[in-house]
Amino acid sequence: MTRHRMVVVLLEDVLPLDYAIPIHVFGREAPEAYDLVTVSVGGGPVPVAGGTTVVPDGGLELLRRAGTIVVPGYADAAGRELPGSLLRALAGAHRRGVRMVSICSGAFALARAGVLDGLTVTTHWSLCADLAERFPAVTVDQSVLVAGTGSVLTSGGVTAGVDLCLHLLNADLGPAAARHIARRIVMAPRPANGQQPFVEKAAVPPGDDVIAQAQQWMLVSLERPLSVKEVATRFALSERTFHRRFREKVGLPPLTWLRDQRIARAKELLEGTELSIEDVARRVGLGTAANLRVQFRSVTGVSPREHRKSFTFGA
Repeated sequence: MTRHRMVVVLLEDVLPLDYAIPIHVFGREAPEAYDLVTVSVGGGPVPVAGGTTVVPDGGLELLRRAGTIVVPGYADAAGRELPGSLLRALAGAHRRGVRMVSICSGAFALARAGVLDGLTVTTHWSLCADLAERFPAVTVDQSVLVAGTGSVLTSGGVTAGVDLCLHLLNADLGPAAARHIARRIVMAPRPANGQQPFVEKAAVPPGDDVIAQAQQWMLVSLERPLSVKEVATRFALSERTFHRRFREKVGLPPLTWLRDQRIARAKELLEGTELSIEDVARRVGLGTAANLRVQFRSVTGVSPREHRKSFTFGA
């Protein structure tokens, strides 16, 4: 059996868990199927985010024999320019038909090389807006763990790299092998929208304009049922004007934004208190446990109870 050449590209300030995942899954758990090597720009030692360094097997010349290239996440990925030699090597590999893979913020390297153009991809949920803004030819889905095509795949934040590696194992070796290795690394299957429960809604930006004031007032009034009419009247605007100005500034209709804030607060209460589901529902203005369950699942893809269990350590 000819082993598949898997090349992991280590960029400066590589995220430690991101690069360790493919090394463990392919190099440790399936060495009979994969020939795994690591590379860096120039072939020298690479600093790891958080401290220490890692020594690769060689430089970018090793990409020429790659069957799959994996780019783990790296620090400051959104704003950092990358060497032209790396981007040309990635773009060239893509043109040759090499399977291109990123973990977490590694998607920015593939995007800079033009590999993600025209595709729906993902990255760490906190970086999705940056990726979409900087690369308008790329469609970004923050909710999923793995996104892309058969030849170009991206994963969500950090541990979603495990889901991506299992996805590759399933494609390369079949479901039985993927399940076997999943058991060995103690990894249970996760839902397709598995990044969504971790997404934190951005805080309300400070400001003195009427919409910012309305947002702040809505936040301190979460326990109450609120209507667009009530909020608009309080700030001396017509419903139509308030709705239009709110959407222009925030990007969402007022009640959609308010629902998201209620769910964000519900997450905090589920994670940090022992309040019943009914009490949480009342505290966030959703009235009943049944309504909370419906709204919570529509936003996160899981039930309040499942969310609490996921974020209760030692349970």
